Amino acid sequence: MAVNTLQYSQQFQTVLDQQMLVGSTSGFMEVNAGQVKYDGGDTVHIPEISMQGMAKYDRDEGFNRGSVTLKFNPYKMTQDRGRTFSLDSMDVNETNFVATAGTVMGEFQRTQVIPEIDSYRYSKIAALATAENKVTTGYTPTVADILDKLDAEITDIQDVIGEDEALIICMSTKLRSILNNADKFHKYLDVAQFKAGAINTKVRSFNDIPILGVPSSRLKTQYVFNDGKTSGQEAGGFKADTAAKEINWIIMPQRAPIAVSKTDKVRVFTPDINQKADAWKIDYRKYHDLWIPKNRLAAIHVNVGA
Repeated sequence: MAVNTLQYSQQFQTVLDQQMLVGSTSGFMEVNAGQVKYDGGDTVHIPEISMQGMAKYDRDEGFNRGSVTLKFNPYKMTQDRGRTFSLDSMDVNETNFVATAGTVMGEFQRTQVIPEIDSYRYSKIAALATAENKVTTGYTPTVADILDKLDAEITDIQDVIGEDEALIICMSTKLRSILNNADKFHKYLDVAQFKAGAINTKVRSFNDIPILGVPSSRLKTQYVFNDGKTSGQEAGGFKADTAAKEINWIIMPQRAPIAVSKTDKVRVFTPDINQKADAWKIDYRKYHDLWIPKNRLAAIHVNVGA
């Protein structure tokens, strides 16, 4: 019996969601969305806790009453992206549709979707850090000073939040050769296990802080995300803005960025149902965004090149 189109959609959505976590360098940010409330629509609610500090204990009156507030602040999702694809029925029959379409959609997500989502997230973090004056600009790393610069920025963060908070460094892979030849290289750098949800991988570490390598094309301060309709943007996708600068690295607590990424809809139409062409039709939609709550922005630092 042929698999129906609903089952096709479920198969693709499960595989694509798994591929997103494995292939995206920013996949660890989605783990932080565990407490986010999302009931559909364009708004998510992120919890924020505020409370009063310690007070003197009175042996006659006992404790001074304090207050604690838990509220869910609304954040709007802005990145609603998608594409539709057709596979001619003469090229694909029903028996090999899953394999063929799976290859096509997997390649689309690997080469187009994942790089775009990574790029959006890192540029959004840079924009948020810039608004809070948490950015170093105009720095060109050298083998003589890269480790000292990293150490100084990490120290500034730990001076605010302490040393118990798990940090991560998202660094341009272009700096790898500089790190390899840096002064005091063997004293500070090591290899560590990094876990993002169910995904375990080995990464470099600096003073026990994981360094996550990110392709430099995904580490820019600004991007243009083509709408697919405007003249010159028909091909869709994204590109670095002409005013963009390269991000050397981002240092932040692993729990700071909260990313929501939904393969909101994968729809499959057979050639018999598709009324526009004798072809299999696949609709792909990705709804996503990233936020950093106000109380976590103080622990973020972005280093931007010249």
